[in-house]
Amino acid sequence: MEFTVETPLGQIAAARPASIAVFERLSLDYCCGGRQSLQDACRPAGLDGERVLEEILAAPEGGRVGDPEGVDWTERSLVEFVDHILATHHAYLHENLGPLVELAEKVARAHGDRHVELGEVRDLVAKFAADLNQHLRKEEFILFPSIKQIADRSAPFPIWQPIAVMEAEHDEAGRDLARLRELTDQYVVPEDACSSYRRLMEQLAELEKDTLTHVHKENNILFPRALAALDP
Repeated sequence: MEFTVETPLGQIAAARPASIAVFERLSLDYCCGGRQSLQDACRPAGLDGERVLEEILAAPEGGRVGDPEGVDWTERSLVEFVDHILATHHAYLHENLGPLVELAEKVARAHGDRHVELGEVRDLVAKFAADLNQHLRKEEFILFPSIKQIADRSAPFPIWQPIAVMEAEHDEAGRDLARLRELTDQYVVPEDACSSYRRLMEQLAELEKDTLTHVHKENNILFPRALAALDP
């Protein structure tokens, strides 16, 4: 695939995984903002799109960035890809969101008088968890079963509608994560932090990393493949 500065970031990230390290280093959002062209994403950051593209094309191709197993999900079946997302990213969120909400509440109670931003962190974590729990249910009970139906050629639900909803909700999650990063100064642990405060910053950073990888796989690979399969 040939890329230009008009190519969306998500398409570049899906087709050339080595680009992800470049995007992350330059703080270019290839996940929730993956529909932007490279040029449009570079402009507000004061970056030269052509130079960034040159750097991407010069980067050596390695494993699939963000996937420890190095799997090329553009080549696996839709059913296998959906099952991977459920077993990896959905399972992670189901296991960790509840305890994270409790931890954010605990840290805000203990340190909120000295770190007033923790009140907003607590509220935002609770909102993020509530939104994501509803989001996961929609994918698990509506969208993903319909995508699996495409593979066996049964008549699927018109998936462009729920995909549009999921992408909009991904955008909202991205905004929440950006605000959490801002509030915590990139998850920096202050000098007076206790072990719970430290654990909260570590888990928020882990949540962001997993969510961005999760959204990248869905927005930039799974959803376009599922839509393309409807019109072979």
